[in-house]
Parts: sequence; structure tokens; C-alpha cells
Amino acid sequence: MDSTRMVRSMIMLTRLSGKAFVLNADLIERIDATPDTVVTLTDGTKYVVADSMTQVIDAVRTYRSEIVALSWQLDPSSGRTPAPAPATTHLAPVAPLPSVEPESAPEEEI
Repeated sequence: MDSTRMVRSMIMLTRLSGKAFVLNADLIERIDATPDTVVTLTDGTKYVVADSMTQVIDAVRTYRSEIVALSWQLDPSSGRTPAPAPATTHLAPVAPLPSVEPESAPEEEI
């Protein structure tokens, strides 16, 4: 396994039997509560899990937010090498734009 990878590729869920398993969150098509939580994948495979629908959604949201949060560290040219941390910059304060009156359309001669 690549030691530079910092994002989990799967989410951990629990079967009704209590056994934990991992699932590729990118393959989830639908989550139903009937009353058990049923996770349906894009290929039609269904998993009945002990986790609530909200817990599954939170796990997927956490997984995807980690990807977005860590993406700034990657060098776009290689996609694998962490880029240097962005330097702290001091931005100028935002000033309001001067008011601009809309130009009137020229009147047509009849």
C-alpha cells in the first residue's frame, strides 16, 4: 500500500450480524430505510446494514470531504507528490465598487 495515501478508499459499515465490513462509497447508488437500512450499489448489489441511513450518509460525506480537504496538497502535474503548503498572504481589504449607472439605450428614429 502506498504510504503517501492519506484518504480511506472505503467506508466501514456493520452487518445486521454485528460484523464490520468496508464498502466503496463511490459505488453507492441508493440508501433505503425499510425499516432496516439497505445500501444499493450501482451494479444492483444490496447490503442490509445495522447502521442508520444518517450514519451511512455521514460516513460517505466524511469520506468525500477528506478527499476535497486533502486535494490541495497534491501537485497537479504529477497527482501524487504533495505540493508545498501555501504561503500565508495578507490580502487587501475589500472595498465597495463605485456605483455605476446603467447606460440608457439610444432611442431609435422612426
